[in-house]
Amino acid sequence: MRRVSSRLVQAGLSALLVMLVAAHVAGAIDIAPLQRAEAWLYDAWLKRTAPGGSDDRVAILDIDEASLKAVGRWPWSRDTMSALMNQLFDRYGVAAVGFDVVFAEPDTSSGLDALRRLARRDLAGNREFQAAFGRLAPRLDFDARFAQSLAGRPVSLGYYFLPQGYGTERTGTLPAPALPADAFAPLRPGLPAPTGYGANLAAFQRAAEGAGFFNMRADPDGTARRMPLLSPFGAGYYLALAPSTLRVAFGGDAVRAGVERESLLGRAFRTPWIEVGGIRVPLSGDGSVYVPYRAGAPFPYVSAAQVLAGKVAPAQLENRIVLVGSTAPGLADLRVTPFSNAFPGVEIHAHLIAGMLDGTTRSTPPWARDARLLAVLVLGTLLTLVLLRVGPIVGLLATVALLALLLAAYAAAWSKSWVVPMAAPMLAVFGLYGLNTAYGFFAATRSKRQITRLFGQYVPPELADEMSRDPGHYTMEGQSRDMTVLFSDIRGFTNFSEKLPPTELAEVLNAYLSTMTRIVQEQRGTIDKYIGDAIMAFWNAPVDLADHATRAVATALAMQAALPQLNREFAARGWPELKIGIGVNTGRMSVGNMGSEFRMSYTVMGDAVNLGSRLEGITKQYGVGILVTQPTVDADPVHAFMKVDVVRVKGKETPVAIYEPLGPMATLAEAVREDAAAFAAAFAAYQKQDWDAAEAALRALNRRAPRALYDIYLERIAHFRTQPPPAGWDGVFVYTTK
Repeated sequence: MRRVSSRLVQAGLSALLVMLVAAHVAGAIDIAPLQRAEAWLYDAWLKRTAPGGSDDRVAILDIDEASLKAVGRWPWSRDTMSALMNQLFDRYGVAAVGFDVVFAEPDTSSGLDALRRLARRDLAGNREFQAAFGRLAPRLDFDARFAQSLAGRPVSLGYYFLPQGYGTERTGTLPAPALPADAFAPLRPGLPAPTGYGANLAAFQRAAEGAGFFNMRADPDGTARRMPLLSPFGAGYYLALAPSTLRVAFGGDAVRAGVERESLLGRAFRTPWIEVGGIRVPLSGDGSVYVPYRAGAPFPYVSAAQVLAGKVAPAQLENRIVLVGSTAPGLADLRVTPFSNAFPGVEIHAHLIAGMLDGTTRSTPPWARDARLLAVLVLGTLLTLVLLRVGPIVGLLATVALLALLLAAYAAAWSKSWVVPMAAPMLAVFGLYGLNTAYGFFAATRSKRQITRLFGQYVPPELADEMSRDPGHYTMEGQSRDMTVLFSDIRGFTNFSEKLPPTELAEVLNAYLSTMTRIVQEQRGTIDKYIGDAIMAFWNAPVDLADHATRAVATALAMQAALPQLNREFAARGWPELKIGIGVNTGRMSVGNMGSEFRMSYTVMGDAVNLGSRLEGITKQYGVGILVTQPTVDADPVHAFMKVDVVRVKGKETPVAIYEPLGPMATLAEAVREDAAAFAAAFAAYQKQDWDAAEAALRALNRRAPRALYDIYLERIAHFRTQPPPAGWDGVFVYTTK
């Protein structure tokens, strides 16, 4: 009853954790650490996948400290800005210009207003003054000259919106909305509508081909990962600076928008999109995209003063989209990004433009929340059930597997230009493992002590640990089960042992038995006993293993594969080389606590066990390292086998087909397959007493790769040619010794 109650408490705590994370994902509650984890995962993946190199499509015209020293403090006169525009388009042939600054106030630096007042008042009757003023006024109207420099050119001005809570002031003139209010019908992106704006003078806005807002959007940690590409205001939607600049660069065609409809698991989802300059960009539900930052310094920064002076190489600007911004202290709009804590805001627009051109902007699909919620609930429930049934090691493997699955899903979504936050499901999985491991450690201590008292002296400690999780499932009483047994022995051990002093012989055996035991235990086998240099092991008791035959064969192959390295170590110490024979058999066996009142042992017995021992003994007769029986072959779908013979071992009347395991079928070399098929044909001819065909096939095999097995059959054929087998011979070879 206590155990049941403990499991219920463990399950209840796990369910509570899953529901808390699910509530966060669903938006019912906000768990700040999960938000930070999502941001960390995004930043880490972005840095891992961000491309490098330079970009020859976008440049940044920098109003830097050197420019302020050469031209004067900002804002510069519109006369200077006119000259800058003329230089950019006429001298350097730029593709388009986008301003990360706003021109909200008239320029009075020319003194034109003072001259106008004189013309209207004090010098109203002075003909010479009026004539001179008429000639000078157009030249001194710097705003008009700047507007003229904008007209007919692919220029996008910049402006800003005032978010809710930042006032309702409205200055300057907004451009016409890029999209109508029903652009995304029947879906309206959940965009927060601003309450005011600061825009450019009407003359500039009329002259320019476009304008876009340059508001940044920071995540709760202050990092600029996303940018809105449009914002609702009044009767329509307005473009951000990056898409607006891209639009004018591609000829100023109208922006298109719509909703992409898709169905997933019976649910309908809608993804908003905009199309600028023929480039379609999917949006997140709030109208934003993730900025596709590139590593390094992909965009050249060109000093504005150098452009005004004509000292910049044309290749640095020609045919490029130019963004005008500042890095000068006091003017710089510095932002926190995943790559830097002081990142020029103007460059964020550059990365966004480059990403739109490359099609590498990312958005959060509308089904992301459902997918995350499903992942938390399904994987959380699945892992809870697993952790309630298995120990911390298997639980850790399951946890790692689920984390890898979630990470793979994150990467797959990323490759599709989707950002599907997976940190919350990952932390749910990791948290469940930590919770259950901590709880299980204390709850299992008592059970482990109990099971250790029962089985600790008979089975390996690692199996006792696993059994301690469910003590009621295991018993020391005898029972009959389908099992697989393995016997291994060092060939010629008697001669081997005579060559070494006792202390070195003990070292050899310890090294050999440790290596082989480790392999057995890796395949969850039970070491029954050591008989001198021999090892006896079995599978499917006391722990249930449906694939016990496969595990035993894999163990035998691994034991043989471990010998070369072991022999190299032995040779370095002057010890003789080891060769072993291994027999594996599957069948019905009796297993349990057997022995006397003085000594008990958890072991297996039965005819199937004896047959496994016989197989190990006859491996040397065929020159092979491993022999298994037909029942083992039938129970192992993973490995490939070659039939070696059909024999009657001593004490058994029923013939037994014996096989040599070749290795996993999935990775078996083609040459091995061909040799096995050729030997099968030779063996079939041998059993039909077609000595010529069998001999020819065996000699061909020997020429390719000589083996003692082929020589044995060639000797038998030579014998049968002089002393034919009796009539009715069934092709079975009889062994009269053990």
